[in-house]
Amino acid sequence: MSKFGDPIHPGKILADELTFIGITAASLAEKIEVPKNRMYQIINGERSITAVTALRLGQFFGTTPDFWLNLQKSYELEVARRKSGDRIKDIVPYQHSAQA
Repeated sequence: MSKFGDPIHPGKILADELTFIGITAASLAEKIEVPKNRMYQIINGERSITAVTALRLGQFFGTTPDFWLNLQKSYELEVARRKSGDRIKDIVPYQHSAQA
């Protein structure tokens, strides 16, 4: 996440990786056996990385699926924080009271 700009969608990171290794989104989709439109939507920030896609990306890139899901989770949490703003601070935390 960028503290100074918009949250970074995991598709941007995926696109950067593809550029670095020199393959296209269509080629990756073929290699990990997912529809091309899914890969394009992820890269364009229009779709989330699901658990199944994370498994496939982890296998292809030699990472864990957790890496890809954590990127997605971090992105979604930052988007939610920004949308919620200070309203979340109004929620009073639950206080467990011990009774003797």
